[in-house]
This record gives sequence, C-alpha cells and structure tokens, in this order.
Amino acid sequence: MTPEEFRKAGHQLIDWIADYRQRIPELPVKARVQPGEVRAALPGQPPGGADQFSALLADLDRVIVPGVTQVQHPMHFGWFPSNAALASVLGDIASSGMGTLGISWESCPSLTELEEVVCDWMRQLTGLSDQWRGTIHDTASTACVTAMILARERASGFSKNGAGLQGVPAPLVVYSTAQAHSSIAKAVQLAGFGNDNLRFIAEDPYTRAMLPEALASAIEQDLAAGNIPAAIVCSVGATGTTAMDPVAAIAAIAGRQSIWLHVDAAMAGSAMLLPECRHLWQGVEQADSLAWNPHKWMGTILDTALFYVRDVAHLEAVMSTNPSYLRSAADGRVTQYRDWGIPLGRRFRALKLWFHLRLDGVDAIQARLRRDLDNARWFARQVEAAEGWEVLAPVPLQTVCIRHVPTDEQGQPLAGDALDAHTLGWLARINDSGAAFMSPSILDGRWMVRVSIGVEDTTREHVERLWALLQREVHKP
Repeated sequence: MTPEEFRKAGHQLIDWIADYRQRIPELPVKARVQPGEVRAALPGQPPGGADQFSALLADLDRVIVPGVTQVQHPMHFGWFPSNAALASVLGDIASSGMGTLGISWESCPSLTELEEVVCDWMRQLTGLSDQWRGTIHDTASTACVTAMILARERASGFSKNGAGLQGVPAPLVVYSTAQAHSSIAKAVQLAGFGNDNLRFIAEDPYTRAMLPEALASAIEQDLAAGNIPAAIVCSVGATGTTAMDPVAAIAAIAGRQSIWLHVDAAMAGSAMLLPECRHLWQGVEQADSLAWNPHKWMGTILDTALFYVRDVAHLEAVMSTNPSYLRSAADGRVTQYRDWGIPLGRRFRALKLWFHLRLDGVDAIQARLRRDLDNARWFARQVEAAEGWEVLAPVPLQTVCIRHVPTDEQGQPLAGDALDAHTLGWLARINDSGAAFMSPSILDGRWMVRVSIGVEDTTREHVERLWALLQREVHKP
C-alpha cells in the first residue's frame, strides 16, 4: 500500500469508525454470536492477492461487529469502564502510523522523552510527590509482575545474579487479600514465589479491606517460622467490590519490616485525578511501587497502564540489560526504558495520553468522573430504598454491588442455591437481551451483580433506564 492508497483508505476507515461510534447505542450491548461463529464466517485459507478495501470494510460490519461486546455502549455496566476516548484513538493512530522503534533512547528520542513528560504530568495530576517516576506498560497485570520481581530481588539480595530462588535459604512470602485482582496471584506465580507462599489476609466483613492487625500477625508468624516476608500488594479499588485497603496502616507495617509495598489501583487510580478522592490512597507516598490504568475509567485507549516507582536505581539494577548492539554515546545521560520493564521493544504509547490530555483537557475528564460518581450514588440510593434489594458493599467510587432477594412461597427470603439461580437468571436475561450488560461476581460464597458505571457516554438517563429494567426483570419467572 502506497502513502496515497493509505490516504484514501484511511479517510474511509475514519469515516467508518465515526459512523460506528455514532451507532453504538443502537447495537445490542452483548456480542450476538455463538462460539466458533466468527471463525466459521472467515476463509480457512489466507488470501493470495490483494483485496479491495471496500470488501474489508464490509466484512467489518458483517462478521466482526456482531462478535463485539460493546464496552463503549452507554448501557454497558460490566467489569469496569473500558473507555476509548476518540482523542486518544487519534494518538493511537499516530503511534501506529509513525511506526517507531522503541528499543532505546537513540532509536526514538521523542518516544522516551514524551513518555517521561506525560508520566510526570499524570504524577502531578494525581497529587503524587516528585519522589515518583513512571513508565507506561501495557496493563497493570504486567506492572504487577514487574513489581513482584523487584520485591523478589530486594528480599533475596539479587538472587537473579546467582542461583535464583533455588539458592534462597527460606521461602519468600507475599501478602494480599482474596479481594485482590486475579493478576496478583498470577504475578506471584510468574515471579517464582509460588502459590504456597501467597497469604490472603483477613478482611473487614463489610468493607472487604485488608485488616492491618491480621497482616501484622501473619508477618510475625512467617518470621517465627523462618520465612522471609517479601511483598505486600495493597488494593485501592479491588475489582470485585472496589474495596479500599488502608494504605497508610499497611505502609507502616511494611516499613518496619522493609517489605516491598505495591499499590494496585488499576481502575481506581483515575479517581485520584479528583482531589476530593485522594484520601482513598492516603499513605501511598510510603509505598515502593504503584500501578493504575488510564485505559479504564479515565478513558485513554488500551493499552495504557502507568507504573511508578520511587527507587529507580533498584528498578534498573533488576531489569537492565546492556547488549553491545544497543550501546550509544547517550548512555548515562538519558532514560533507557528497556531497563524499566520486561520487554525490549515498546510502542509509542505516550502519544495516546498526550493526544487525550491535550484534545479533551483535564477539566472535561474530571467533570465526567464526578458525573459517574454522582450517578453511582444515585443508583445505590434507589437500590437501598427498594424492597427486596440490597447494596452489599460500600460505594466509594462508581461500582455498586447489588443483589435482589425475593421471598419464597412460605414468605421466607430466598437463600442458598435458589438465590444464586435467581441472581444468575435475571442477569442472564438482561445480558442476553442486548439491552444492557452487567457482570456477576461471588461474594461470601454467593453470586451478586456488579454495576460498574463509567462509560464515557453513560448519563443519568441510562442509569435510570437500567434501574427500571432491573426492577421489571427480577419479577419474571
């Protein structure tokens, strides 16, 4: 494809994207395909010659769009807000179109230095001190793996330079809660700690926040057993219930024992753009690492996850490589992001944040976040006031955990497996209808429904529509 052919096709594609975004509210929220249906609609053999661009666009509409769960739909309340602001989409297009090679400062000085700038902008916007320096990962899952490796190497005295964990005389232990994202357990596995050395600390029975006294007790038990406490993962906005672990109290415990403290604020980090929400991670300045995803609630398109550390020297000592073919005269005077994470090559992700911040503006982003917080509080009040409905956890941000509990033929509240069947039944009917989408989760052994409010185009009208839909659907057989 020549630049001129690209220009013509690009204009058509931009028009298609704009039209697609405009018609999302008319589409069913949940993908309308069965397993294997998309694959069956595609040729089994790769194309030989070049196809017409118009044919490709037609297949986008015919094959691909029906197989997309519309997370940009204003009636999408599932998982977490996965916004893709069009301003940031333009940055993503610019990144791909420039085709840069991000393996060193020399390979693309602009990539490195713009990333430094936007990471520092985001530091300032979330109220972090200048102790922190950041980089952009693909997801918070990768950032957590990096954090666990950093913790492992500090606790083991840089075991990677010798026999690795096989040479460490005692088990290294990581502490978190059952509310933590599943990526935490995965990171613990991939960093070599092993599941047997992951401790789930007791939680407050209502807030689901980690209990500092239980953490301190678990650490003391491990020390008495000869184990090595290596890391604590503190959740600020845990996925299931948006639980907020008490960062300050946990940081004090970590500091006394020199345990690495990683703060996972993947979704909730966006709230820290609002000064009135920053009390939720009070104590974060005493942590060692921090991750949050602008590609969730804030709205910068995937894959844009921020990872901050306070000890850059330790980060580089753990992650650095210095092959001869990448050395340059700039070494020692510039940031080499290849020494800040797992991959060597990196995309020009900073463009997405740069475009988003400049074209939409921080004021507008903050206003939208405040709108979502207000809508979540309104929705929670409706649920609490309605007979048979429960709000099951605090609502510090934009996620409301709910359950409907009808009465049986004897007038007793439905319980056990029957209650689970009722919950999953009405949820499935709504999701399958395409009118809205929510995601279930297990809390205290029973199913509940998470209503995650925060899609860019979701207004009070859509939240009201959801509440009316819920009240109708739960009474159907």
